[in-house]
Amino acid sequence: MKRMVRYLLLGLLTVSMLASYAEASPINGAYHFGFKKSQNGQLPSIDQEGFKSILEHNHAIFLGDTKQKELYLTFDNGYENGFTPAILDVLRDKKVPAAFFVTGHYLKDQPELVKRMAAEGHIVGNHSWSHPDMTRISNGQIKEELEKVKSEVQRLTGQQGTFLRPPRGIFNNRTLAESYAQGYINVFWSVAYKDWDTNVQRGAQYAHQQVLKQLHPGAVILLHSVSKDNTEALGSIIDEARKQGYAFKSLNDLKTKTY
Repeated sequence: MKRMVRYLLLGLLTVSMLASYAEASPINGAYHFGFKKSQNGQLPSIDQEGFKSILEHNHAIFLGDTKQKELYLTFDNGYENGFTPAILDVLRDKKVPAAFFVTGHYLKDQPELVKRMAAEGHIVGNHSWSHPDMTRISNGQIKEELEKVKSEVQRLTGQQGTFLRPPRGIFNNRTLAESYAQGYINVFWSVAYKDWDTNVQRGAQYAHQQVLKQLHPGAVILLHSVSKDNTEALGSIIDEARKQGYAFKSLNDLKTKTY
Protein backbone atom coordinates (compact mmCIF):
# COMPACT_ATOMS: atom_id res chain seq x y z
CA MET A 1 0.00 0.00 0.00
CA LYS A 2 2.81 2.42 0.88
CA ARG A 3 4.45 1.77 -2.48
CA MET A 4 1.15 2.38 -4.27
CA VAL A 5 0.68 5.70 -2.44
CA ARG A 6 4.23 6.68 -3.30
CA TYR A 7 3.76 6.04 -7.01
CA LEU A 8 0.45 7.90 -7.01
CA LEU A 9 2.07 10.92 -5.41
CA LEU A 10 5.02 10.75 -7.78
CA GLY A 11 2.59 10.85 -10.68
CA LEU A 12 0.92 13.92 -9.25
CA LEU A 13 4.26 15.65 -8.81
CA THR A 14 5.51 14.92 -12.29
CA VAL A 15 2.60 16.16 -14.39
CA SER A 16 3.64 19.42 -16.01
CA MET A 17 5.92 20.35 -13.10
CA LEU A 18 8.71 21.87 -15.14
CA ALA A 19 7.16 22.73 -18.46
CA SER A 20 9.50 24.89 -20.47
CA TYR A 21 6.55 26.68 -22.00
CA ALA A 22 3.31 28.21 -20.80
CA GLU A 23 0.09 26.84 -22.19
CA ALA A 24 -3.24 28.43 -21.32
CA SER A 25 -6.30 26.21 -21.23
CA PRO A 26 -9.31 27.66 -23.09
CA ILE A 27 -11.52 26.24 -20.33
CA ASN A 28 -10.05 27.75 -17.20
CA GLY A 29 -7.25 30.00 -18.46
CA ALA A 30 -4.70 27.82 -16.70
CA TYR A 31 -0.96 28.21 -17.15
CA HIS A 32 1.82 25.76 -16.42
CA PHE A 33 4.71 27.78 -15.04
CA GLY A 34 7.66 27.86 -17.40
CA PHE A 35 10.59 30.14 -18.14
CA LYS A 36 13.59 30.68 -20.38
CA LYS A 37 16.47 29.26 -18.39
CA SER A 38 19.46 31.28 -17.28
CA GLN A 39 22.74 30.76 -19.12
CA ASN A 40 26.16 32.09 -18.14
CA GLY A 41 24.76 34.06 -15.23
CA GLN A 42 22.21 35.92 -17.32
CA LEU A 43 18.73 36.37 -15.92
CA PRO A 44 15.97 33.92 -16.86
CA SER A 45 12.90 35.32 -18.55
CA ILE A 46 9.13 34.86 -18.55
CA ASP A 47 8.60 37.61 -21.12
CA GLN A 48 7.35 35.20 -23.79
CA GLU A 49 5.27 33.01 -21.50
CA GLY A 50 2.07 35.03 -21.52
CA PHE A 51 1.52 35.32 -17.77
CA LYS A 52 3.92 38.05 -16.68
CA SER A 53 1.19 40.58 -15.91
CA ILE A 54 -0.79 37.98 -13.92
CA LEU A 55 2.18 37.25 -11.66
CA GLU A 56 2.91 40.94 -11.21
CA HIS A 57 -0.71 41.82 -10.43
CA ASN A 58 -0.97 39.11 -7.79
CA HIS A 59 2.44 39.75 -6.20
CA ALA A 60 3.76 36.28 -7.07
CA ILE A 61 7.48 35.55 -6.90
CA PHE A 62 9.78 33.75 -9.26
CA LEU A 63 12.89 35.88 -8.71
CA GLY A 64 14.47 37.69 -5.81
CA ASP A 65 16.59 40.83 -6.00
CA THR A 66 18.41 40.40 -9.30
CA LYS A 67 20.96 43.06 -8.34
CA GLN A 68 22.28 40.93 -5.48
CA LYS A 69 24.16 37.64 -5.61
CA GLU A 70 21.58 36.00 -3.39
CA LEU A 71 19.98 32.55 -3.69
CA TYR A 72 16.75 31.21 -2.24
CA LEU A 73 16.76 27.44 -1.78
CA THR A 74 13.39 25.69 -1.85
CA PHE A 75 12.31 22.04 -1.78
CA ASP A 76 9.01 20.42 -2.71
CA ASN A 77 8.06 17.64 -0.30
CA GLY A 78 5.08 15.71 -1.63
CA TYR A 79 6.16 12.50 0.06
CA GLU A 80 9.22 11.23 1.91
CA ASN A 81 11.71 9.08 0.02
CA GLY A 82 14.25 8.76 2.83
CA PHE A 83 16.48 11.70 1.88
CA THR A 84 15.14 14.68 3.84
CA PRO A 85 17.11 13.89 7.04
CA ALA A 86 20.35 13.97 5.04
CA ILE A 87 19.27 17.19 3.31
CA LEU A 88 18.57 18.77 6.69
CA ASP A 89 21.96 17.60 7.95
CA VAL A 90 23.71 19.36 5.07
CA LEU A 91 21.72 22.56 5.54
CA ARG A 92 22.49 22.53 9.27
CA ASP A 93 26.20 21.92 8.76
CA LYS A 94 26.47 24.52 5.99
CA LYS A 95 24.22 27.01 7.85
CA VAL A 96 21.88 27.47 4.88
CA PRO A 97 18.20 28.39 5.28
CA ALA A 98 15.61 26.76 3.04
CA ALA A 99 11.88 26.52 2.48
CA PHE A 100 10.13 23.14 2.36
CA PHE A 101 6.75 23.13 0.62
CA VAL A 102 4.72 20.28 2.11
CA THR A 103 1.46 18.52 1.30
CA GLY A 104 -1.13 17.05 3.63
CA HIS A 105 0.26 13.58 2.99
CA TYR A 106 3.70 14.71 4.13
CA LEU A 107 2.32 16.37 7.25
CA LYS A 108 0.47 13.22 8.25
CA ASP A 109 3.29 10.84 7.33
CA GLN A 110 6.34 12.80 8.57
CA PRO A 111 5.37 15.13 11.44
CA GLU A 112 8.74 14.77 13.15
CA LEU A 113 10.62 15.86 10.05
CA VAL A 114 8.30 18.85 9.71
CA LYS A 115 9.04 19.77 13.31
CA ARG A 116 12.75 19.43 12.62
CA MET A 117 12.53 21.74 9.59
CA ALA A 118 11.04 24.48 11.72
CA ALA A 119 13.28 23.85 14.72
CA GLU A 120 16.37 24.26 12.53
CA GLY A 121 15.18 27.60 11.17
CA HIS A 122 13.59 26.63 7.88
CA ILE A 123 10.28 27.76 6.43
CA VAL A 124 7.55 25.16 6.16
CA GLY A 125 5.57 26.31 3.14
CA ASN A 126 2.15 25.34 1.82
CA HIS A 127 1.91 22.98 -1.15
CA SER A 128 -1.83 22.30 -0.63
CA TRP A 129 -3.41 19.38 1.22
CA SER A 130 -4.10 16.98 -1.66
CA HIS A 131 -2.01 18.48 -4.50
CA PRO A 132 -4.90 19.31 -6.88
CA ASP A 133 -4.93 21.42 -10.00
CA MET A 134 -6.30 24.47 -8.20
CA THR A 135 -7.57 26.02 -11.42
CA ARG A 136 -10.16 23.23 -11.52
CA ILE A 137 -11.55 23.62 -8.01
CA SER A 138 -13.69 26.36 -6.47
CA ASN A 139 -12.45 29.24 -4.34
CA GLY A 140 -14.01 27.53 -1.34
CA GLN A 141 -12.08 24.36 -2.07
CA ILE A 142 -8.86 26.33 -2.52
CA LYS A 143 -9.40 27.89 0.87
CA GLU A 144 -9.99 24.48 2.44
CA GLU A 145 -6.88 22.99 0.80
CA LEU A 146 -4.69 25.78 2.11
CA GLU A 147 -6.28 26.10 5.53
CA LYS A 148 -5.84 22.40 6.31
CA VAL A 149 -2.10 22.63 5.63
CA LYS A 150 -1.77 25.92 7.48
CA SER A 151 -3.58 24.61 10.54
CA GLU A 152 -1.49 21.45 10.74
CA VAL A 153 1.81 23.28 10.17
CA GLN A 154 0.88 25.74 12.89
CA ARG A 155 -0.04 22.91 15.25
CA LEU A 156 3.24 21.11 14.63
CA THR A 157 5.63 24.06 14.42
CA GLY A 158 3.97 27.30 15.47
CA GLN A 159 4.68 28.83 12.07
CA GLN A 160 1.85 30.91 10.60
CA GLY A 161 2.70 30.19 6.97
CA THR A 162 2.65 32.84 4.25
CA PHE A 163 4.36 31.13 1.31
CA LEU A 164 2.55 28.91 -1.18
CA ARG A 165 3.80 26.85 -4.08
CA PRO A 166 0.93 25.96 -6.42
CA PRO A 167 0.72 22.22 -7.06
CA ARG A 168 2.44 21.22 -10.31
CA GLY A 169 3.07 24.90 -11.05
CA ILE A 170 -0.46 25.26 -12.46
CA PHE A 171 -2.24 28.57 -11.91
CA ASN A 172 -4.46 31.23 -13.35
CA ASN A 173 -5.44 34.74 -12.34
CA ARG A 174 -8.24 33.47 -10.10
CA THR A 175 -6.12 31.02 -8.11
CA LEU A 176 -3.36 33.57 -7.57
CA ALA A 177 -5.84 36.26 -6.55
CA GLU A 178 -7.74 33.94 -4.22
CA SER A 179 -4.63 32.65 -2.44
CA TYR A 180 -3.20 36.17 -2.19
CA ALA A 181 -6.47 37.31 -0.62
CA GLN A 182 -5.97 34.55 1.94
CA GLY A 183 -2.58 36.02 2.84
CA TYR A 184 -0.27 33.87 0.71
CA ILE A 185 2.64 34.81 -1.52
CA ASN A 186 2.86 32.40 -4.44
CA VAL A 187 6.44 31.26 -4.95
CA PHE A 188 7.53 29.86 -8.31
CA TRP A 189 11.18 29.33 -9.33
CA SER A 190 13.93 30.42 -11.69
CA VAL A 191 16.31 27.44 -11.38
CA ALA A 192 15.07 23.88 -11.84
CA TYR A 193 15.69 20.68 -13.74
CA LYS A 194 13.99 17.29 -14.12
CA ASP A 195 14.89 15.88 -10.73
CA TRP A 196 11.63 14.38 -9.44
CA ASP A 197 11.64 11.05 -11.28
CA THR A 198 13.14 8.59 -8.80
CA ASN A 199 13.55 6.04 -11.59
CA VAL A 200 15.78 8.39 -13.60
CA GLN A 201 18.56 9.52 -11.30
CA ARG A 202 21.81 10.31 -13.08
CA GLY A 203 24.25 10.87 -10.25
CA ALA A 204 25.35 13.69 -7.99
CA GLN A 205 27.62 15.25 -10.60
CA TYR A 206 24.71 15.61 -13.00
CA ALA A 207 22.60 17.36 -10.36
CA HIS A 208 25.56 19.59 -9.47
CA GLN A 209 26.00 20.65 -13.10
CA GLN A 210 22.30 21.18 -13.76
CA VAL A 211 21.90 23.58 -10.83
CA LEU A 212 25.20 25.43 -11.07
CA LYS A 213 24.90 26.22 -14.78
CA GLN A 214 21.62 28.04 -14.14
CA LEU A 215 22.69 30.19 -11.19
CA HIS A 216 22.02 33.90 -11.43
CA PRO A 217 21.48 36.79 -8.99
CA GLY A 218 18.20 36.49 -7.12
CA ALA A 219 17.61 32.86 -8.10
CA VAL A 220 14.78 30.90 -6.50
CA ILE A 221 16.00 27.30 -6.72
CA LEU A 222 13.48 24.46 -6.86
CA LEU A 223 14.68 20.98 -5.87
CA HIS A 224 12.66 17.88 -5.04
CA SER A 225 13.59 16.12 -1.83
CA VAL A 226 12.80 12.69 -3.30
CA SER A 227 15.93 12.92 -5.48
CA LYS A 228 18.99 10.90 -4.45
CA ASP A 229 21.06 13.01 -6.85
CA ASN A 230 20.01 16.26 -5.18
CA THR A 231 20.78 14.90 -1.74
CA GLU A 232 24.26 13.76 -2.68
CA ALA A 233 25.05 16.95 -4.62
CA LEU A 234 23.64 19.49 -2.19
CA GLY A 235 26.82 20.11 -0.22
CA SER A 236 28.93 20.66 -3.34
CA ILE A 237 26.26 22.91 -4.87
CA ILE A 238 26.30 25.11 -1.77
CA ASP A 239 30.11 25.20 -1.62
CA GLU A 240 30.52 26.07 -5.30
CA ALA A 241 27.80 28.73 -5.21
CA ARG A 242 29.55 30.38 -2.29
CA LYS A 243 32.87 30.24 -4.14
CA GLN A 244 31.16 32.17 -6.91
CA GLY A 245 30.18 34.87 -4.42
CA TYR A 246 26.58 33.86 -3.76
CA ALA A 247 24.90 34.00 -0.36
CA PHE A 248 21.92 31.86 0.65
CA LYS A 249 18.94 33.76 2.03
CA SER A 250 15.58 32.87 3.51
CA LEU A 251 12.37 33.69 1.64
CA ASN A 252 11.58 35.84 4.67
CA ASP A 253 14.42 38.12 3.54
CA LEU A 254 13.04 38.47 0.03
CA LYS A 255 11.92 42.04 -0.44
CA THR A 256 12.40 42.73 -4.15
CA LYS A 257 11.10 40.88 -7.16
CA THR A 258 12.05 41.62 -10.74
CA TYR A 259 10.23 40.31 -13.79
